[in-house]
Formats: sequence, C-alpha cells, structure tokens
Amino acid sequence: DTADQSTLCGKRETMTSIKSSLILSIIAYSLCSGSMVLVNKLTLHFFPFPSLVVTFQLFAAIAFISIANAAGVLEVDPIRWKFVVPYLAYIIAFSLGVYCNMRSLASSNVETVIVFRALAPVFVSLLDALFLGRTFPSLRSWGSLLTIVLGAYGYALTDEKFQTQGMNAYVWPTAYLFVISFEMAYGKRILHNVDLKTRSGPVLYTNVLGWPPMIMFALMADEFSKLGEAFSTKEIFLHSPVAYFLLIFGCIVGTGIGYSSWWCRGQVSAASFTLVGVMNKCLTVLANMLIWDKHATPPGIACLFLCLIGGSFYRQAPLREIVTPQETSAADEEVKNDESEVLLATSDPEKGTTIKRHS
Repeated sequence: DTADQSTLCGKRETMTSIKSSLILSIIAYSLCSGSMVLVNKLTLHFFPFPSLVVTFQLFAAIAFISIANAAGVLEVDPIRWKFVVPYLAYIIAFSLGVYCNMRSLASSNVETVIVFRALAPVFVSLLDALFLGRTFPSLRSWGSLLTIVLGAYGYALTDEKFQTQGMNAYVWPTAYLFVISFEMAYGKRILHNVDLKTRSGPVLYTNVLGWPPMIMFALMADEFSKLGEAFSTKEIFLHSPVAYFLLIFGCIVGTGIGYSSWWCRGQVSAASFTLVGVMNKCLTVLANMLIWDKHATPPGIACLFLCLIGGSFYRQAPLREIVTPQETSAADEEVKNDESEVLLATSDPEKGTTIKRHS
C-alpha cells in the first residue's frame, strides 16, 4: 500500500509539473508574441527598413546565446551539418514569414496581419492530420475554425483598403498566411526528428541560419543605401532616443520569442501552438487602438474579436493510435490461436454438439 501511494504521488507530481510547464510556456510565448507585432510596428515608424531591423534582432539573439554560453550560463548544441540540413527548409519558411510579416506591417494596419494570422490554424490543422499523426479536428473544433474564417471575411468587408484596393491590399498578408502555416507544421516536425539536446539549440540554429536571407532581402530592397541616405540627410527620426530604445527592446523581445516559441511548440500540437499565437493578439489590438489612428472600424474590430472568440472553443486534436510491430504480432498470434481452435472443433456424432479438441 505504501509503495502504491508513493507511485500515485509521484504520478500526480509529474502531471502537476507537466501542466505547470505547459502553462508557463504559453504565458511566456503569449507575452512575447503579443508584444512583438506592436514593437515592430513602432520600430518601423522610426526605422522603415524591415529586413535590417529583423537582421539586427537576429544578431542580438546570436550575441546573447554566444556570450551566455561562453560565461557558462547556457548550454548550447554545437553547429553540425547533420542538424543544419533539416533546419534549412524551416529557415527558408522562417525568413519568408518574417519578411512577409514586416512587409504587411509596413503597408497595412496591425489588424490585417492579425486576421490573416487567425486563418492559419485552419491550414495547420489539416497539415497536423496529414503529416504529424494527429486526427482531424472534432466538429466543435471545425465550428471554431469556421467562426474564425467568418470573422476574417467580415473584417475584410469592413476594411477601407479592401474596399478601395481590393485583393491588392492583401498580397503580403496572404503570402504570410501560407508561409506561416508551413512553418508552424514543419517546426513541430523537426522537433521530433532533430535530436537537439538543449533549448538554446533551435534558437541558435534559426538565428544563425536566418540572418543571411534577411541580408539578401535588405539588398533586394536597397535598404542599405536608403539607410545611408537617411543618416546623411540627418533625418530626425533616426536620431531620436526613442528609436534606439525601441530597436533594443525589439531585440530583447525577439530573443524572448525565440526561446518561448520553441518551448511552447514542444508542449502542444502544431495547430494549438498556432492558435495560441492568434489568441494572444487581443492585447495587441487594444494597444494598437490607443496608439495608432489607422486601426479598423468598430464593425471590423467586432469581426476580429469574433475570430478570437471562435478560437477559444478550439480543442486540440488527439494523436492517432499507432499499432506497434509488437502489438501487431501479438494480435496476429491471438487470431491464429482462435482460428486453430475453430479448425480443430468437430461435431460429436452421438450428442450432436460441437466439441473443441486441442492439440
């Protein structure tokens, strides 16, 4: 009895630890993700160079990890080619996703980015079922996702840019939607397939492999020349202390979201992780309404909150049951035994009953 009680207490402590880790990871990711959109929007007001801003944030994260590792504070997986290869596809999606996100923020309002982000769980749920071993969402979850889609469509109908520019206003947000859906699903897949031992490993790989594409995007957009011209003409926004504070704060948040996102991603399904990123944008919307004059109309805000309400009813799809080879062999053996008993059964000619004879 004492042994059973100890085992039961141990299981309860383990479950409590798992739940605590899950809740903490969601809170950390929510705080970082919810503030990242707003911080980047404010930063781009002073530094209208999306690729260079992201590059600076990536370098800051690399510097933090390297210094902490050298000081013995953090353990970090070494850079190895066998780990680099599977991360390359993720890095391409990551870089494109960041770039599309920054371009969307530079050309439209925050709500537009958030609504298109709210559509991502629909696509990721399908990828979860097709490639990541999950079942398809339940009827309740499909209803939740449908509510999100309806809210996003309602928002589009109330958006001034949609009315004046049509679908041209949604080119970058649409590209961001498809890229982020692939990134979310593939990110979950490599967590299972790539054997990194530390939490800093995925953060280091994404940042080290992510900055070269950002430099390429900056060159394509001629951001280096534009930055030089801005400094030479002494544009006032580049010399504001607030601008540099936001740039540094964005680096801190960017490093935080690197750690918290991989931590949270390891706790939940790809679709649930995507949905967490959508739900925590509510605070971003409220803050955006107080800061910018380019926010959506009241009906548009209502549709946005309809998306968030719909997301609250979503339930994570369970993993499909997988029969192991050992279980299959045991089941086959049981079937064979049953078949043998049936084949050995004969009828007693005197009593007219069926008798099983075992060998």
